[in-house]
Amino acid sequence: MRVGELDFGPGIYLAPMEAVTDLPFRTICEELGASLTFTEFLSADALTRGAAKAVKRMWPSREGRRFAVQIFGREATVLARAAEMAVEVGASVLDINMGCPAKKVTAGVCGSALMREPALAARLVAAVRAAIPSKIPVTVKHRAGWDDSCVNAPEFAQRLVDAGAALITVHGRTRAQGFSGSVRLPPIAGVRAVLPATIPVIGNGDVKTVEDYQRMKRETGCDGVMIGRGAMGNPWLFRSLQALERGEADPGPPTLAERQTVWRRHADLVFEHAVEKMRLHELRKTMAWYSRGLRGGAELRQRSFTQNDPQTLVDLGEAFFDRLQNVAQGPEGAALALSVPADPVAKSIARQERRSGGHVEADEGCAA
Repeated sequence: MRVGELDFGPGIYLAPMEAVTDLPFRTICEELGASLTFTEFLSADALTRGAAKAVKRMWPSREGRRFAVQIFGREATVLARAAEMAVEVGASVLDINMGCPAKKVTAGVCGSALMREPALAARLVAAVRAAIPSKIPVTVKHRAGWDDSCVNAPEFAQRLVDAGAALITVHGRTRAQGFSGSVRLPPIAGVRAVLPATIPVIGNGDVKTVEDYQRMKRETGCDGVMIGRGAMGNPWLFRSLQALERGEADPGPPTLAERQTVWRRHADLVFEHAVEKMRLHELRKTMAWYSRGLRGGAELRQRSFTQNDPQTLVDLGEAFFDRLQNVAQGPEGAALALSVPADPVAKSIARQERRSGGHVEADEGCAA
């Protein structure tokens, strides 16, 4: 799949996610097959003010790999300067966020709020396009629409492309949905139908398995797929999808040894790149991700919060995986190493009971 002059193969992207797509996680996903990774979404205003926290998050990918920087804002001159800053640090792609549903973003009339102002959105794209070299594609990620009364993704995307966008990513939910309910594929298909074939369309939302990926491509006709929450704790999904696109057999889920190796690699990257005050938080996050679905994982996650030394925390994780691998040596060991998946409705009821201190019945009218 080509974006401007750049070739990204099958176009299997890691979505930008705040407090998730830092350099360590992006590196893991790149090493396991992500065609392109995006930084966390960054405030153009904060970048241009020189806010250290925002500027430091424009981490270039390791080993010269191409990467995208995603910015958000609603002032053309500010977005244009932030885009220039992204190019200065080596970004191969500049992405504008017009899809974030968070109140702190939409309250500033940024993110998905721009879907109600298509003329302004187009002017922002044009300003960024004029500010950076033509070889750097300007791309946009937006939603299906603002709410059910304003599902305007096709028309919105067309205006952005007319203003200079080289690629459109569509998350198939409205802003009103947030991340609830299920992704809607027709709006993504609608965008693909109205745009020229030379403009790639990326489908996004609820892609957590190979089957989800195939359905997204089959039912929308999209050129590539962007994966967000489905990659958290399962970066091997990129490996499976790359094998699928090459016509090879799916290597399947990771072995315990592979899971431990990648977790250790992620932990090493945290030590290398995370600021000291954030290391414990980031290491606890990796342990929660990679222990998911494994027997004793819940206990490990609870114990991780009793540790205040990063290296001690890593030692705890190593002991956890070593113990599971010892269990897995027997004929039924692999099954014994896995936890029994809990029923999501039962988990929800139990959670409500803990919070209320009493009995809570399931609401049959609520969607799961």
